[in-house]
Amino acid sequence: MSSIDGKLTRAGIFYDGNFFFHVSNYYHYHHERRARISVGGLHAFVRQQVADCEGADPRYCQIVDAHYFRGRLRAADAEDRDLLYKERVFDDVLVREGVTTHYLPLSREGEKGIDVWLALEAYELAIYKRFDVSVLVVCDGDFLPLVRKLNTLGTRVMVLGWDFKYVDQNGNDRETRTAQVLLDEVTYPIMMHPIIDDRARLKDPLVNGLFVPRKEFNFGPSLARSAAPLSSPSAGASTGWIQTLKSGYGFIVPDQGGPNMFFFHEDVIGADFLDLKTGDRVQYVLGQNDRGACAKEVRRLAPAAN
Repeated sequence: MSSIDGKLTRAGIFYDGNFFFHVSNYYHYHHERRARISVGGLHAFVRQQVADCEGADPRYCQIVDAHYFRGRLRAADAEDRDLLYKERVFDDVLVREGVTTHYLPLSREGEKGIDVWLALEAYELAIYKRFDVSVLVVCDGDFLPLVRKLNTLGTRVMVLGWDFKYVDQNGNDRETRTAQVLLDEVTYPIMMHPIIDDRARLKDPLVNGLFVPRKEFNFGPSLARSAAPLSSPSAGASTGWIQTLKSGYGFIVPDQGGPNMFFFHEDVIGADFLDLKTGDRVQYVLGQNDRGACAKEVRRLAPAAN
């Protein structure tokens, strides 16, 4: 389709929310960018990418539908109230960007039914809204039947995929890869990590726009109050100081002696992991991971008064 005829190229975008959150965490905690993925910036990137792939004018490429699917905790099951607040803040972002949310309650086995729901919605909407391009932010090979079904409709399919490595909450090396079977069968396979890491595009506003500027990480006064360091350790908590901070994890030197305690970014409460500094005094609760003892519920302590 040529942009000369002025015909609109219509795209629908469908997010596997757990995968998107996983990718955003990777760039926030483990990548040198130290920033979360911007939904608005991603949509601007998709519009340009669709225009390039379709040989169309970006002005005539529009995301006309966007849907986000994820399992989430019920309020009664969430132990960390800051988590609920952050989820609400992200909901506000999705609403602002015109993204329709689809949630199912998490079970003890994790997410159940979300992938099926995404596939059914993506297929049904492709039929009724006749997207020219269906954009999938997914990595799982289980979405292959959806891709094949969309292909039978004549809908071009774009997948935004990522491959990366990181350290998980148990201190183990992990790798995330987009299924090759998806990349082999979609019309437009777009691997995002080489685009983001391309040094030739360091000043590309479209690539930089994929990330939320650090100064805009604003979770409001409620979280700001909770981020204040504790004035004294809680009863029964262990204490120590942060010796090392890495990409998404760190080590605490316990005051009582013994081996250094590993902690993961998700174990930090009342502050952002990136706000911690080596030498900070912290309290924590002893826990276990696959490698043995570790620190959980890590909270920063206020400096001792002189």
